Amino acid sequence: MTAQGSEAGADRTAVAEAAARAGAAVAGDRFRDDIDVEQKNGKTDVVTEADRAGQRAVIERIREDFPDDAIVGEEEDELKAVPDAGAAWVIDPIDGTNNYVRDIRAFATAVAAVVDGEPVAAANVLPAMDDVYVADADATSRNGTRVTVSDRTDPETAAVTPTVWWDFDARDEYARACAEIVERFGDMRRFGSAQLTLSMVAEGALDATITNVDCNPWDTVAGVHMVRTAGGTVTDLDGDPWRHDSSGLVASNGGVHEEALAAARAVRSVAGE
Repeated sequence: MTAQGSEAGADRTAVAEAAARAGAAVAGDRFRDDIDVEQKNGKTDVVTEADRAGQRAVIERIREDFPDDAIVGEEEDELKAVPDAGAAWVIDPIDGTNNYVRDIRAFATAVAAVVDGEPVAAANVLPAMDDVYVADADATSRNGTRVTVSDRTDPETAAVTPTVWWDFDARDEYARACAEIVERFGDMRRFGSAQLTLSMVAEGALDATITNVDCNPWDTVAGVHMVRTAGGTVTDLDGDPWRHDSSGLVASNGGVHEEALAAARAVRSVAGE
């Protein structure tokens, strides 16, 4: 990271949190309010006006301090890939929209700041759960208190989740992911929000999460930064450091990472990759 990016990190941390809070306020105000639901690219790929309005609120807040930075956002006409050079913001106004429209409280507004493709700050705000996760260049906090990944090293005591949903034509991969987790680890969870899941790995509530799916940056970049600054490990399926354009994602406390990586690779083998 350049010195300029490092110096900007502190400012971007505050703006990331403020922008995520602004978007989360929109989502929270409209939660459980009989909002209209539209399909995008499939039966479970849904969007609401709260998603669009929340993203606009996030961008408006970012623009107050960083009017010229690039914006990568899930909704509307924003960029869909993280630029490798320069400063950018990666936004998901409601990560977990399927939970949101089912009146389930597990959803987050996610905002990450990146410089030259690398995250420098992030915030995940969960308005229905009253939790705010923030990461600067050195640490991750929940509601103002520093958190760290768990210290578990025995897979049979670990709780692991399959994250980033498998489409209907990849249900054999989904099934293999679940089988690998329940055969290798103590227990399995699934929350329907990748950003919430990654936040929970960062705070030690979960020990790992896996997927062989190529992830969208708005689903992952903020949470990945949190796991790393909380002392965890995040790689692709080859065991190399994860990037916004990596194949698959394995995030863990570090102590069970090799077992989580083996599970994810077994899922990849089903996909014929």
